[in-house]
Amino acid sequence: MNVSNHLSASGRAASTSAQRVFGSLGRLGLGAAPIGNLYAQVREADARATLLEALRIGIRHIDTAPYYGHGLSEERVGRALREMPPGSAVISTKVGRLIEQDSSRRDRLNDGFAVHGSRTRFDYSRDGVRRSFDASLKRLAIERVGVLLLHDVGRETHGDRHPQMLRQALDEALPAMAELREAGVVGAIGIGVNEVAVCREIIPQFPLDCIMLAGRYTLLEQTDALSLLDEAWERSVSVIVAGPYSSGLLSDSQAPGSTYNYVPVSQAVLARARTIYTFCAAHGIDVGAAALQFPLAHRAVASVVAGLRSVKEVATARARMEAAIPSLVWQELRAAGVMIPEAPVPT
Repeated sequence: MNVSNHLSASGRAASTSAQRVFGSLGRLGLGAAPIGNLYAQVREADARATLLEALRIGIRHIDTAPYYGHGLSEERVGRALREMPPGSAVISTKVGRLIEQDSSRRDRLNDGFAVHGSRTRFDYSRDGVRRSFDASLKRLAIERVGVLLLHDVGRETHGDRHPQMLRQALDEALPAMAELREAGVVGAIGIGVNEVAVCREIIPQFPLDCIMLAGRYTLLEQTDALSLLDEAWERSVSVIVAGPYSSGLLSDSQAPGSTYNYVPVSQAVLARARTIYTFCAAHGIDVGAAALQFPLAHRAVASVVAGLRSVKEVATARARMEAAIPSLVWQELRAAGVMIPEAPVPT
C-alpha cells in the first residue's frame, strides 16, 4: 500500500482545517502529564485549579494522552472543560496505546505515574486507534479534538520491533487518524515522539499536519533536530515543541535539576546546563524564560508545551513567556557553544 499517494489529496484538503487549529493554539500550551500523577499524586482540587487557572489567563492549548495516568489526565481535563464555555480550549490527545485493567499493578509508580490497577498496551492497528480515540472522547467528555497524535512510535521505544511497528503505523494507524480528520472529529493529525529519527522516516511517507517533538529542540539541545524543523517547514508540517525544560534540568530558576531524558543527568550534560545558568544569571534572566521562548524563534514551531502541575507553575510559565531577554544573552550562549550558530533566536 502506497500510503503517501493514497492520502496526498486528503492531506491537502485537510490543510486549511489544520492551519486554523495551529493558528488558535497560542504560544504556550499546558502539558497535562503532571496532573495525571506523574511521579507523584496530585490532589483532584489542585489539578482542577491548575487547569482552570491556565484557561483563565489565556492558555488555550491543553495536551494530554491516555498514557498520562492511564486515563486520569484526560478525565481531569474533561472535568475542567465542563466548567468552561465551549471552545475555551484546543485539546490534543494521542492514540497508540490501550488502557487495560490489571489488578497486579500495585507498585508506587506504574509507568511513572502514581496510579494502580491498570496497564497500557501498544496497539497501532486501525481498530486500536478507533478504540483508543473513542475512549479518549468519553474521558474528555467532548465530541472532537483539535489535534490527534500517534504516541511514541520509534526505535528507542520499540527496539527490534521498530520496523514492524512503523509499518503498521503507516499502513493502519495514520490512515485511520486521517479518516477521523476527514470525518470532522479531529482538526489535525501528527505524531508525538521524543525521537528525531522516526520523524525523518515518517514525513516523506505520510502527509502529517504536525509533529509534537519532546525534548529534542531545546535551549540545551538543537543539533539533531534543527534540520528536521527546516524540513518540516518546507513540507508545511507544523511543529509543537514539548519538554522545553529538558525533563526538569532547566525548570528551576536558580540551578540545574538532577534529571535529563527522565534519568539522572550525566556530568557532561550537567556542565552544559551550568553554563546556561551562568550566562543567564549574569543578565538576571530566569533560565526557564529562555527555555520557553527559544524554540518559538524557529518558523516551523507553532507552540511550546510545558508540563504544569500547580497554579504557581502556571503563573511562572506565563511570566517566563512575557519576560524580556536581551539579545546579548543569545549571543553569549552561541559564543559559549551551548547553541549552534544556525539556530534562530528570538528577536
